[in-house]
Amino acid sequence: MKLEFFGAAGSVTGSCHILRVNDKNILLDCGLFQGRDEKERGNDIFPFNPKDIDYVLLSHAHIDHSGRIPLLYKKGFKGEVICTEATMELSRVMLIDSGHIHEMEAEWKNRKRARQGLEKVDPLYTVKMAELSSYLFRGIKYNEVIELFQGFKICFKDAGHLLGSSIIELFIKEENKDEVKIVYSGDLGNINIPIIKDPTTIDNADYVIMETTYGNRLHEKGDKEFSELVKIIKDTFRRGGNVVIPSFAVGRTQEIIYVLNNFIENDELQGVKVYVDSPLAREATRIFNKHIELYDEEALKIINNGDHPLDFEGLVFTQSAEESAQINKVQKGAIIIAASGMCEAGRIKHHLKHNLWRKESSIVFVGYQAEGTLGRAILEGEKKVKIFGEDIAVNAKIYNLPGLSGHADQLGLLNWISSFKKKPKEVLLVHGDKEAQNSFKNLLTDKGFKVRRMNLGDIYYINEKIENTMNVKAEIIKYINSIADIENMNPEEIIEVIKSLISKK
Repeated sequence: MKLEFFGAAGSVTGSCHILRVNDKNILLDCGLFQGRDEKERGNDIFPFNPKDIDYVLLSHAHIDHSGRIPLLYKKGFKGEVICTEATMELSRVMLIDSGHIHEMEAEWKNRKRARQGLEKVDPLYTVKMAELSSYLFRGIKYNEVIELFQGFKICFKDAGHLLGSSIIELFIKEENKDEVKIVYSGDLGNINIPIIKDPTTIDNADYVIMETTYGNRLHEKGDKEFSELVKIIKDTFRRGGNVVIPSFAVGRTQEIIYVLNNFIENDELQGVKVYVDSPLAREATRIFNKHIELYDEEALKIINNGDHPLDFEGLVFTQSAEESAQINKVQKGAIIIAASGMCEAGRIKHHLKHNLWRKESSIVFVGYQAEGTLGRAILEGEKKVKIFGEDIAVNAKIYNLPGLSGHADQLGLLNWISSFKKKPKEVLLVHGDKEAQNSFKNLLTDKGFKVRRMNLGDIYYINEKIENTMNVKAEIIKYINSIADIENMNPEEIIEVIKSLISKK
């Protein structure tokens, strides 16, 4: 039994890990690389044969966890995608939207390539391919133990990150061996975020694959940042500008609507116009409204009192491109929420183009910005950024409210892993930049956990007889590369180096 890491290992996007056991190949997530990760690694090729994959266990619908499932299907995967029912519904609308974006990007590139006399490129996948792949999905309920095949059971627990998001428990029995329990954290939610319940605590596991997105940072308390958001809105309106919020259409947008609804109901904000410029966000909100059984107590209380937290006067969902373009004629007094959350694609780029250069306006980031993304560049203080090939000055006020993030911070991550009644044999860290991973690894090591930071291409053997010699391949490469004269060594000398390393292990 072994784990192989092909995405969100030493990085944040492209979540993708393979568990190979009992002649079956199980994929944990199949996400899209974004920002720097996409430029360095690309999305079009898998480092494994999709036809060999038997199951995909999908932790949640966000595109960096689900976004390559249509490509997996396109390249021959015909197994099942197992997830919660809410994740299944959200994934369908997200992947179709993603297919549309890939089609549009390919069309734009091909117009440019035609002028250069170059051949056309195909989209990563199409809307049709996304629709077809959705038939492979099977939705199950939280806390329901399912046997996928002999010796392999799974159970999904609420991760508190997004509607339907899951921590996945895997119970594995190999022949003549004791049962092994692996827990895959998926993305763990921030505590006390709107609508969604807090992450489920887990009693035990032999091994934990754990995200570390904010492994080196602490969030401000949500209530403080909610108040800060209101202050930003009022200040911006006094200056005569608009508030632009780049937001993930699924999850973060609904939480921001919820927060704004509370302030409008309490008369702290009056007469505001909130544009949610995303057909995907509109569909996602419909799915949120359908699954109120997954809401936390506070949200259910609001509904039971006769209000709906995702609807209020002044809230406008746009559908067509024409409706979106009309928003850009609004010069002041508008809150504009649009995707994508990292500003890499979608309608948010148009709103940034029309507001980023205006000192009267404000840009408010409410989610993680991966390296190499437009959002990260703006957040890190770039004075000019390129949008649709045009240089745009950054004159608007820039704010970052990580307390509104759906990700647990360092303390939240620590509290979750510390809730295990018995320490796992090892914690495998994924889904984080190296700085975040190293910081969290050091913290856990100090707390007495055995920890390993996983990198792209790493192989981890879950076998008691060889668990102390796992990752030998990666260490051999590292060891040999540390020898300056490697290029002048003959094969016999290289073999002696490898023997030396093995004897030390």
